[in-house]
Amino acid sequence: MAKIKKTIKTIKVDADKCNGCRGCELVCSAFHSTPKYSTINPARSRIQIIRHPLKDIWLPVFAGEYTPAECMGRDKYVIDGKEYDECTFCRATCPSRDIFKEPDSGLPLKCDMCESDPPLEKPKCVEWCLNDVLTYEEREEEVEEGSEIELVEIGLQSMVDKYGLQNILDTVSRISQKSTVNQ
Repeated sequence: MAKIKKTIKTIKVDADKCNGCRGCELVCSAFHSTPKYSTINPARSRIQIIRHPLKDIWLPVFAGEYTPAECMGRDKYVIDGKEYDECTFCRATCPSRDIFKEPDSGLPLKCDMCESDPPLEKPKCVEWCLNDVLTYEEREEEVEEGSEIELVEIGLQSMVDKYGLQNILDTVSRISQKSTVNQ
């Protein structure tokens, strides 16, 4: 496979600066609502503040890839005297927790860096972060052409895992029959 140059976009997190204001969750859910900015529902946000107020832990975590299986890792980490479990840092949408799932459909959410037309200078969460917890960075990297899984494929796989392949095929058949009758 050929290698191509690709712009890699990342958001760097300085958790020590986070005070748990949740502004990033609010603006993310508003930006991704349909139509844009019509509703605010932090459960639909692609960034979540993992919160342990008694331990004074506020950790912004971004939605990553969907995984159909729960991991086996339950390690504990101590950082600056604070104890974290492995799930705290995990960005995956998985069966063991409800984080990063669309509340109505259960489909996985993934951070898309607020891709829009016209493109934004930086993601909304970075723009609205009051304490400079989030920093947007871009860099060029060589990657294998065609190495990314399409978002449609990820969503479809999630539906198959949840409802079963035959149920999905029956539903698609029923929808396609309705649309041909309506035309």
